[in-house]
Amino acid sequence: MKKFQAIIKFFMDEQFMSFVPPHRTYINFLLNKGTLDSYAVSMESQTCWITINAKDKAEADTLLSKSPLYKYWTYEIEELFVYDSQHYRLPALQFN
Repeated sequence: MKKFQAIIKFFMDEQFMSFVPPHRTYINFLLNKGTLDSYAVSMESQTCWITINAKDKAEADTLLSKSPLYKYWTYEIEELFVYDSQHYRLPALQFN
């Protein structure tokens, strides 16, 4: 599996918020499956960043297209060369 970063710009209209609960259900499903590593949203810039585990860009694109919010998005998908975070580190030692 390769890692991809989706950088999503979105717009909001009067119906947007009605799609948020089913979208969050879909995102939580993908997070629990390990298909997504991270999901972050800025309402200030109306931007979303999603780190996706997929075999190629086409698969990552297919995953994004299944979101109930898809029609509100314009996005780019980039393959990541390096991805590091605390979640990939060994836990800190706790001396008793």
